[in-house]
Amino acid sequence: MDVTKLDYNYTGENALKELERITLKAGEVQDDILCGILEQNKDTQYLSKYMKGSKDVTEFKRSVPIIKYKDIYPYIQRIANGEDSSLITGHPITEILCSSGTSAGEPKLMPTISDDLDRRTFLYNLIVPIVNKYVPGLDKGKAMYLNFVKAETSTPSGLPIRAVLTSYYKSKHFQCRPYDPFNDLTSPIQAILCEDSNQSMYCQLLAALIHRHKVMRLGAVFASAFLRAISYLEQKWSQLCEDIRTGHLNPMITDPRCKVAMSSLLTSPNPELANEIEEICGSSSWKGILCQLWPKAKFIEAVVTGSMAQYIPALEFFSQGKIPLVCPMYASSETYFGVNVKPLSKPSDVVFTLLPNMCYFEFIPLGNNGTLSFDVDDDEQVIPSDKVVDLVNVKLGRYYELVVTTFAGLYRYRIGDVLQVAGFYNKAPQFRFICRRNVVLSIDLDKTNEEDLHRSITLAKKKLLESDNNAYLAEYTSYADTSSVPGHYVIFWEIQGLEHDDDHHRQHIKPKLMEECCIAVEEELDYIYRQCRTKERSIGPLEIRVVKQGTFEKLMDLVISQGGSFNQYKTPRCVKANSGTLKLLNAHVTGSFFSPRDPTWVP
Repeated sequence: MDVTKLDYNYTGENALKELERITLKAGEVQDDILCGILEQNKDTQYLSKYMKGSKDVTEFKRSVPIIKYKDIYPYIQRIANGEDSSLITGHPITEILCSSGTSAGEPKLMPTISDDLDRRTFLYNLIVPIVNKYVPGLDKGKAMYLNFVKAETSTPSGLPIRAVLTSYYKSKHFQCRPYDPFNDLTSPIQAILCEDSNQSMYCQLLAALIHRHKVMRLGAVFASAFLRAISYLEQKWSQLCEDIRTGHLNPMITDPRCKVAMSSLLTSPNPELANEIEEICGSSSWKGILCQLWPKAKFIEAVVTGSMAQYIPALEFFSQGKIPLVCPMYASSETYFGVNVKPLSKPSDVVFTLLPNMCYFEFIPLGNNGTLSFDVDDDEQVIPSDKVVDLVNVKLGRYYELVVTTFAGLYRYRIGDVLQVAGFYNKAPQFRFICRRNVVLSIDLDKTNEEDLHRSITLAKKKLLESDNNAYLAEYTSYADTSSVPGHYVIFWEIQGLEHDDDHHRQHIKPKLMEECCIAVEEELDYIYRQCRTKERSIGPLEIRVVKQGTFEKLMDLVISQGGSFNQYKTPRCVKANSGTLKLLNAHVTGSFFSPRDPTWVP
């Protein structure tokens, strides 16, 4: 068997049967994957440095180090500059994938080979068959799934540099796929491929409104992108209705392919449909608007785990809690990982079954007996091989950092995601995404990761709702302010739903309420933080800076204008000092509030 040519060409029921096969034989499939990678890449310069042409698995685990991006980046850079792909992989690198770069740090450049598209497509082809087991009849209507591409660049040697989703949407796997009634999109492919995100959004929403009575599922890759679309709809619904009423496309759409595609949908005036939409969108409240605009929608598909969990209340507001949220997959620019085999799970209960045919998985244990501990330092250079476990040897309840080896030339590469084993699907482990380990706030001895920050803010923001039923926290990010001594945590909040001063259009913010929110956040942070605040006095009172409505949209625009991907954008949960991001946030602050007392701390 040529394991480098594993078959990924499955759809529908056949895809589900293959899921059963690979998870029942998870260990064997993983062995085949690693043997295949070593067979294909044994003569590369990178592996030869450690294995001298050997393809022995034991030698690989003994000799090849566990690395981070900075260790492999020089090789990727050399290939980008024109050297041969054989530096790291036995197959030609066809393009370079650019990560979103907004989880933390700078964008990363990831190598990819043509076969990687087969693996990604296999995972995509699993999603709807899995969901259809729980939500039948998806072949009877359309999907309003918002897809976007971004303009690509190229390396000095001419390799395309693309976002991973742009790579997929521009591939024959997407553009030449056979008609599938389970994946009948409302969006014309010309609108998806339009690199002007404003025109693309307008056309995709217009198409979704024209097909409103046929739409059975809603979604985008990330919850943040879906909510951005709702915000755009709030601004543009009257123009969209006018297009439907007259049968003529708004002149702001200048992209020739979009104009042709939309003309086939706007075949004649439809004042009745325009009036329906106008009546719904003209309501004083948009609570439940999704149910009204797309009455047959059975679920919303988007990533709502990790930092995306912040958007769940907003999604529930616009759906009135009547449309389930489906978080279908776990993936990154480095490689795709797994799927959610119980798609109707509550967002807090979502776990992902890692697919053993995607890459070779290893795991660095973090803590013992179900307690998370970062005893492996984030920058530790040498991690002993005996610390690392294989996919089928992880333990229920334990925490791990994910490590991958890919066909495209990443070897024992630390992804940086912290996962917890939540169960098993056949013999394949299922993981709960916990956090990105390198997204932390730190002033002194404290280390606050993304999960701790999110948990504390989730509990604190309840005070907004207790004070005003219409108020909710729309977005947040954080910053470790060390410009004064002692340093302190700064949390930027964008609040929606508060009453406004009619004369100055300012939100009515109650200082005492915001001070209570500050201390509520601090009370939920960990023991070390509260010790530093209360006993050591090495951290100052936490500060919440409230920003104007729309500030986080401006932040997204800033990131995209600097080359970020609209499709992959995730609000950074921590921003850096002296950055353009911090400058933008501070320029839109309308109020600043500090904790009125020390948090509780008992020695």
